[in-house]
Amino acid sequence: MKTVIAVVAVVCIFSLAGSRRSPAQERPTARVPVIVELFTSEGCSSCPPADALLARLAKTQPVEGAEIIPLKLHVDYWNRLGWTDPFSSAAYSQRQARYAETFDNGSVYTPQMVVDGREEFVGSQQTRALSAIATAARAPKAVVELRAEAGANGALAISVHLPALSGRTPGEMADVMLAVTEDDLRSDVKRGENAGRSFEHVAVVRALRSVLRVKPGQAGTAPIQTTLALDPAWKREHLHAAVFVQEEKSRRILAAATLPLGTSH
Repeated sequence: MKTVIAVVAVVCIFSLAGSRRSPAQERPTARVPVIVELFTSEGCSSCPPADALLARLAKTQPVEGAEIIPLKLHVDYWNRLGWTDPFSSAAYSQRQARYAETFDNGSVYTPQMVVDGREEFVGSQQTRALSAIATAARAPKAVVELRAEAGANGALAISVHLPALSGRTPGEMADVMLAVTEDDLRSDVKRGENAGRSFEHVAVVRALRSVLRVKPGQAGTAPIQTTLALDPAWKREHLHAAVFVQEEKSRRILAAATLPLGTSH
């Protein structure tokens, strides 16, 4: 029997000023998905408080109206300073460098938090994080339907249905990105700034790739089909998939959805 998992991220709809609300409109609004990225490293002594903040945001979901989708990206540029972070990737360092160009930071740093591709700040700043997430949740988002079913050789067949996107920058390309995250990871650091410390991690990005480029003016797409190979070392019950649409230049995230990969129906 095939395993099928599905989730729908609900669009945020804004009423015109002064318009009357129907009884249906007065029902509680579904949470709007917000992508929260944390660029971090096990070799960075100032990163553990930011790691802990991301874990709290993921667990408690403290912002009304927001569904926080955490992505923890371990960069690799700390590796040369005594400890090779087992979760690090040059691709995540390159992604952070793209943000530095967009935000005109001049350089990269850790810990850095980026909310919906729109705002960046030191990743341990809780008040700033809550404010940025609340602001992002008020931006309209498209409805994304994300499905996964068992495929051949232990892989997953992923289907993404993406309708018209709201608030696109005219003339700008966008990427439909697929991320896989893993929770409940542990690590004992032997060297470097955090030598002797043990860490527990949530939402560690195990894979991140573009599955489709959306052209300027493209209103929507047919369902996107892709295959996701799961590394045998990853624990299926701790995995999540996240799909989000990100503009190429502005880096703004226009739509997102997530689902657990360990749930069977």
